[in-house]
Amino acid sequence: TLADINNNSETINNVRLWDHQPLLDTFGQIQEIRTYYDFASVDNDRYVIDGMYRQIMLSGRELNSESLPNRTWPNERLTFTHGYGVALGPVNEVTPEGLPVLFIKDLPPASSVDLKVDQPGLYFSDLSSDYVLVDTNTREFHYPKGDDNVFSQYEGVGGVPLGGLVRKALFALYFRDFNILISEQLTSESRVLFHRNITDRVNAIAPFLVYDGDPYLVISEGRLYWMRDAYTVSKRYPYSTQVVNEVNYIRNSVKIVIDAYHGTTTYYLADPNDPIALTLQRVFPDLFTPLDEMSADLRSHIRYPEDIFRLQTEMFMTYHMTNPAVFYNKEDQWEVPAIDADGRATQMEPYYTIMKLPGENEAEFIQMLPFTPARKDNLAAWMVARSDGQHYGKLIAFAFPKQTVVFGPRQVVARINQDETISPQITLWNQQGSQVIQGTLLVIPIEESLLYIRPLYLRAAGGRIPELKRVIVAYQNQIV
Repeated sequence: TLADINNNSETINNVRLWDHQPLLDTFGQIQEIRTYYDFASVDNDRYVIDGMYRQIMLSGRELNSESLPNRTWPNERLTFTHGYGVALGPVNEVTPEGLPVLFIKDLPPASSVDLKVDQPGLYFSDLSSDYVLVDTNTREFHYPKGDDNVFSQYEGVGGVPLGGLVRKALFALYFRDFNILISEQLTSESRVLFHRNITDRVNAIAPFLVYDGDPYLVISEGRLYWMRDAYTVSKRYPYSTQVVNEVNYIRNSVKIVIDAYHGTTTYYLADPNDPIALTLQRVFPDLFTPLDEMSADLRSHIRYPEDIFRLQTEMFMTYHMTNPAVFYNKEDQWEVPAIDADGRATQMEPYYTIMKLPGENEAEFIQMLPFTPARKDNLAAWMVARSDGQHYGKLIAFAFPKQTVVFGPRQVVARINQDETISPQITLWNQQGSQVIQGTLLVIPIEESLLYIRPLYLRAAGGRIPELKRVIVAYQNQIV
């Protein structure tokens, strides 16, 4: 009803219309600016912007040294040392041309909201793979400005001082690079920044932890930080089912924050009750920092990690059965829905969204995944992982009554493809040489009802910019 919509306005206003890949392609075309910049990924987070709680898509403009037009040693090691800035916009807004609305864009970063980036340098990132030398006699490229370039000098605390001849020789041997010894651009004050790739960096610091596959970039107090989750794992927990790599014990006990400019890497102990983490703390007493010492602003960006949520939902699809006979016969086994996309069945992925959960008064940032009965297409349940404040880490499952049939994602997609208005339009677009990209189907619970929402993107023949053209909404027997 209209009252339900009004009562869940934050949920409706934060429905994600931009899928990661179409948005990444669009960022690449309208915001990379130069060939040596790349957007490696798009991160999903939430911010309070102009007083409103908003779901945001954010991507760092990273330097890809392999795309430099002139790959000389001075260019790769001394001049082009860092990426610069971000592209950031809401998940639910689009321009009249079908492109994403951007709150932060361009070089230097220009913001149209009360969220600023005061230090946009990305010396440590996803794409930073090789070492660079800073505080040299060569000016560092900062960002392009019209037909000219703006240069800068590194003012951070990262890296190791190059020092005198002995250190230079050791670094030259370590990197197998004789130029470190003979270059006249280096001084004793120069610094070497290495392990700049954020995955290599954490693996070098603590190889005994297992790291989540999705680090994400956040803006906090004007600075850029990478946040990453780490797990303690074991394969020797008694009477426990083994999953990937025979692991049968996993806890998300560590939160990692990497300063994208300084490279400062802090391991926060998020679960002080984890015996493995406590043992590591005794062995390495300076490794972990109490989570309470993380700034309040950074803590507001902690989110429930996707990798462990996948494992937990996989287990819950079987172990939600509490009746021994039902469990033994697997009578109520669930599975993750598969939907048809581009001619093939693809399993749905967990997704982040802002939603007001049933029984709650305020919307919150959650991760969600629906379930269907095994070998059936109707919806059986959905599960959320909460990320905000005191509710962080709580998992909630909402099951539908067995006697009620609720359309599942695959059934909704089939109905969309058979709709007498939508189907001919998609066919027409494809026949005109354009490519129709059907976005992720989102399940959005509103009170005691479900909305299904799917964006449609159109990419011109030979073009690289997907444009958002339609948003399909399905509710019960209605599709618009």
